Amino acid sequence: MPLLTRWYIKSALAYLAAALLLALVLALPDVINLPPFIRFMNPAYFHLFLVGWVTQMIFGVIYWMFPIITRARPRGNEQLGWVSYILLNIGLLLRVIGEPLVSTYPEAGAGWLLAVSALLQWLAAVLFVFLAWPRVKEKYRGE
Repeated sequence: MPLLTRWYIKSALAYLAAALLLALVLALPDVINLPPFIRFMNPAYFHLFLVGWVTQMIFGVIYWMFPIITRARPRGNEQLGWVSYILLNIGLLLRVIGEPLVSTYPEAGAGWLLAVSALLQWLAAVLFVFLAWPRVKEKYRGE
């Protein structure tokens, strides 16, 4: 299993655990008086689950299992894969911080965090598509 795949899958599992823990905490507001910052983390929960768990698991498996491009470079440009991984994770973490921050303290002017987060996650997805696209082909020609 390629190193990048292991990082994607381990990150996905960590985000799954974080998302489930956050879901448990968000289900407690009637029992425990949660700080406003925590109460506004519902969008962050969805991002942890969908981008952190689902998307990273899919990206990791695609990078590992899709057909090879050539024997010399079976998965294409590995550096591009790492850049995609880093951008996706930085974007996700900015979203997890920015979403409740903007909702709790709108006067703080932290809305730029959400814009940067969205841009980084979009760039990560575009780079990953660029990396995986050549691997979607009819048949291996032994090149």
